[in-house]
Amino acid sequence: MSVERRVFLGASAATGAAVALGAAAPAEAAKGGGGGREPRRYGFSVLGTTDLHGNAMNWDYFTDKEYDDAQHNDVGLAKISTLVNRLRKEKGRGNTLLIDAGDTIQGTQLSYYYARIDPITARRGPVHPMAKAMNAIGYEAAALGNHEFNYGIEVLRKFEEQCDFPLLGANAVDARSGRPAFRPYVMKRLRTPHGRDVRVAVLGLTNPGIAIWDKVNVQGKLKFPGLEEQAAYWVPKLRSMGADVVLVAAHSGADGSSSWGDQLPYVENAAARVAERVPGIDAILVGHAHVEIPERRVVNAESGREVVLSEPLKWGQRLSVFDFSLVWERGRWSVERVASRVLNSNEVEEDVRITRLLAKEHREVVAYVNQVIGSSVVEMSTAEGTYKDVPMVDLINHVQAETVRGALAGGEYAELPVLSQASPFSRTARFPAGDVTIRDAAGLYTFENTLEARLITGAQLKEYLEYSAKFFVRTAVGAPVDPAALTNADGTPDYNYDVVSGVAYDIDVSKEVGARIVGLSFGGAPVADDARFVLAVNNYRASGGGNFPHVPKSTQVWANSEEIRNTIIAWVREAGTIDPADFAGVDWRLVREGVPVF
Repeated sequence: MSVERRVFLGASAATGAAVALGAAAPAEAAKGGGGGREPRRYGFSVLGTTDLHGNAMNWDYFTDKEYDDAQHNDVGLAKISTLVNRLRKEKGRGNTLLIDAGDTIQGTQLSYYYARIDPITARRGPVHPMAKAMNAIGYEAAALGNHEFNYGIEVLRKFEEQCDFPLLGANAVDARSGRPAFRPYVMKRLRTPHGRDVRVAVLGLTNPGIAIWDKVNVQGKLKFPGLEEQAAYWVPKLRSMGADVVLVAAHSGADGSSSWGDQLPYVENAAARVAERVPGIDAILVGHAHVEIPERRVVNAESGREVVLSEPLKWGQRLSVFDFSLVWERGRWSVERVASRVLNSNEVEEDVRITRLLAKEHREVVAYVNQVIGSSVVEMSTAEGTYKDVPMVDLINHVQAETVRGALAGGEYAELPVLSQASPFSRTARFPAGDVTIRDAAGLYTFENTLEARLITGAQLKEYLEYSAKFFVRTAVGAPVDPAALTNADGTPDYNYDVVSGVAYDIDVSKEVGARIVGLSFGGAPVADDARFVLAVNNYRASGGGNFPHVPKSTQVWANSEEIRNTIIAWVREAGTIDPADFAGVDWRLVREGVPVF
């Protein structure tokens, strides 16, 4: 029997216990209207957010001012609340549902503060501000996102306990029993003017990549089967329980891609695939991909019915609105039409009810992030970090390499050269000349990654760098170079471009992918294929994130649980003064036939 089949059977066995809480008892079949009369109709709306990532208010804790970007987007639940209030007033509170598609409790210093600095898990600890705000706004359900697991299961369970709505994850199952570890779905009843309720089932699906990305937190405890596989089990079950409408909140993008190669048998961005292959779904609130999809229609291959997909832009920048039209026929409600759209949160003011509710938490976090931890001799920025070797990324690598060397001192691997891997996570991070604060350091390293040390050979290092170099768009010798168009080839995000310190190399962007690394050397000599190094690497990459070669299967010689961000903060505190002359250099550069691009 396959693992997937055992999971389905386990889920079935759990229906009477874990699942029953989310299900309304099936209503008796209502009698239809008399012949010739106009059929009864009812309309309602489902409002959806996703990838809030700890954004409660329209504030950027990294810049310590109101959020703004090139498109003048706004962020945060306080803005979403105003949009939701407006729609509820327009449509009637009882004719709307509000749900989320995951990634709620990681991403800003607000969410970090209440996971690590003043943790919600402490005895008599605080209520998480995201739970506070979402409870006040009146969410009905939220799917689990992969970043929900970043701080460990204990923090997630405490957040779940503090929410007045269920966290849904039909494909987050107990590793031993295969039973749902979280509620798979919720069934909501909407009262209609016709005396016959509409039963709306919301099925929550999360991302299988959690098994890779948060391996340290979930291994041996939870498993994450594929979205399609679990939807195929649950959707018919929900229909048999009397659901008139089935809506999926999926923390999974729509384009069918995966970032993990052959490490998992499941698709990372599977929402459109679920719509096409699993009959019985009316609409999908899409998350995870951080793209805006006002409306996308996918025809189900079996039923021939259209499934409507919508994904609102991240951080509360947009709100998806699904408008459902139902008709009573043959003794039941049927979906006649679904349409979706997105609303822009920058068109409304913040809901003062939410900003007042979180005023204390906001003040505490602002005070925390503005603590001075050191001083920089010069201003440094990551603005050019995706195509030039810049001191701020060098600082990450310097701190990581120094930390690993100290950890390995006196041991079996103490004599091996230590290299370090880092990505240009943010293009807007900067250290001013003068005082450097916690928010400056947090802006440099925006993820909760921890540090590991892995053994790697010269040949493996070359392949690793070749894989990373696919980040650049191939540009012929003599062709004009636009830095804005040179990077992110094939949609590769900045966090999946690695630079490695401790060796020197050129990246020839005029060459095809796989043949770009030129002159790879260590200490002035070419790197031999059998040379041995220790690579300081973050846990995301070490676990297989980004599908880089060799490192996930390499020997781990050291690891710790301290976040790299905190390691950088501690290093700056101890150093007192940050001088690029102490750690920065040009280890890599872009070239075309040996001629530097910049």
